[in-house]
Formats: sequence, structure tokens, C-alpha cells
Amino acid sequence: MSTTAIAQKRPLLITIICILGFIGGILVIPIVFSPMVEEIATWYPYYFAFTALVGFISLLGLWFMKKWGAYSYAGLTIVNQIIALVMGLWNFMVLLIPFIVVVVSFIHISKMK
Repeated sequence: MSTTAIAQKRPLLITIICILGFIGGILVIPIVFSPMVEEIATWYPYYFAFTALVGFISLLGLWFMKKWGAYSYAGLTIVNQIIALVMGLWNFMVLLIPFIVVVVSFIHISKMK
């Protein structure tokens, strides 16, 4: 199947989410190395970098309409929510955008391979 055929089958919302996510993934790279992240916990920069990488890979899966992309993003969201709760960093905004991505992904999961 050609890239054009895949792009035609990808819902517009998934395309928008992926493009914004890719841009966000690039913009988060300098934040991984910032003192702000190091102040949270000594291990947090490594966790933050790992979750940024897993999020980017998950978005690649969504871009290519793969179910594993939706499932891995949902799993990452759950883990991130638990970590934020345990560390006392959770607020509604921590959940809002990932929740929207998960809901949109699962609405369209029947179109994924």
C-alpha cells in the first residue's frame, strides 16, 4: 500500500494530533536537559527522556495507523498519570491532552491494522 493510500485513510484528527505531537516531541528535547526537570528528582530527566521517546514512537504508530501506536500511547498515558499522582505533580491539564489523544485513537482503532 502506498504512502498516499495510507494518508487518505488516516482521519484528519489523527493527522493533526500526530503533527502537533511530532512538533511537541522536537520542542521537548531541550526541556529534558533543563535544570527545571532535574529539580523534580534526580531520576526524572531519564524518565522524562524515555517517555518523550516512547510518546514519539507511539505517534509514529498512530501516523501509520497501527493499533500498537494507540495501545502504547494509552499505556504511556496511564503510567504518566500514576507517576504524576505519586509525585504530587498531577493536575487536570496533565490528563487533558493525552486523554483526548487516547479517545480519538480508540474511536478510530477499527481503521487501524
